[in-house]
Amino acid sequence: MTKIDRRLMLAGAASLPTLNPFGAHAQDAKPLLGTPLSVITIPPRDFGPNAPPPSSPDPDIIRIDPSFGSLLIGQETIRRVATGYHFLEGPAWSSVGLYTVFSDVKNDTLYRYLWDTGQVSIMRRPSFSTNGNGFDFQGRMLSTQDYFRRVVRWELDGSMSIVADSFDGKPLNSPNDLAPHRDGSVWFSDPQFGGNLAEGHPDDGDGPANPGGLRDPRIGNSGVGIQKAGGMHQALPMNIYRVDPSGRVEIAVAFETGLAPNGLCFSHDYTKLYAIRGGRIFVGDIQGSKVANLRLFTDCMVDGVRCGPDGMRADRGGNLWVSSSAPLGYCGVTVWTPAGKILGRIRLPEGCANVCFGGPKRDHLFMTATQSLYMLRVNIQGASPG
Repeated sequence: MTKIDRRLMLAGAASLPTLNPFGAHAQDAKPLLGTPLSVITIPPRDFGPNAPPPSSPDPDIIRIDPSFGSLLIGQETIRRVATGYHFLEGPAWSSVGLYTVFSDVKNDTLYRYLWDTGQVSIMRRPSFSTNGNGFDFQGRMLSTQDYFRRVVRWELDGSMSIVADSFDGKPLNSPNDLAPHRDGSVWFSDPQFGGNLAEGHPDDGDGPANPGGLRDPRIGNSGVGIQKAGGMHQALPMNIYRVDPSGRVEIAVAFETGLAPNGLCFSHDYTKLYAIRGGRIFVGDIQGSKVANLRLFTDCMVDGVRCGPDGMRADRGGNLWVSSSAPLGYCGVTVWTPAGKILGRIRLPEGCANVCFGGPKRDHLFMTATQSLYMLRVNIQGASPG
């Protein structure tokens, strides 16, 4: 805030013209207006529990295109609902349980935000480095477990089923994100991001995720032991897979050099697959178990800044809400039309890894940033069940 000199104020007041107390149109002094705090002001906006209420409209919700306003509620502001974590990922909404599940991957813990109380509780520890989560059309929870390099489903009776842990007799790399389709299939990406000590399970011995065999995955393995076809050693390209309801695993999008897959989601009508590959978003038409006509949707460049995407969700209007890991001022969420036009941005004080729509009406955007969980009520609903 600019420092005000008292003597200059007095001098300025003395030079003002004498006001006519009887003049109906006497000149009024210009009112002093403040600048609302945001993530880029100095000092920055305070998201703490004892912070004063933010101004409305929220200064960290950037309307690039006027039509973005139709997706917003003017008086709603960004809220930080939980913090103090290490690296958050994989938010997903349970419409039956009324909670949002999210992963602290590097702390090996799965949490849930309870809608009725606003409290966060531990759901599973260890989570075996659970990363991506989702709920299918039967309300069953799906998760990717980096430690076991597999995709699992939690059945309604409390049992767990392995959706996929290998392809063509070889172990998967480290399934990262997933998307359930309304036809009963499950699609997932299989990069190599989780093949390290912090987020999963390095290769047994020398391998792409354990050069020289310097890291010993047996240390601190929770005593669970691992038995997998082909052992724990990366042997497959980084593909995107589809698992049909019978359990058959097929390659939906084959790996291309420099285009490691990451976040996935379907279009609102489930006819297209959006896939983050190599830091850009591609879209393709679903034809049976394959994806055809795969093309660039956006390079996620905004104002010359790369808003690196990680995870995303579509709303019922077909718009895409995408996480952004970028420098302060551009980290948070970007929003795009089905034609790939930028609508707006949500600025957060931390890099954002993933998003989902939740709440009883599915009209709240949950955002898993590095150490915190944020929420914003919007004027649109998420397209997917969770």
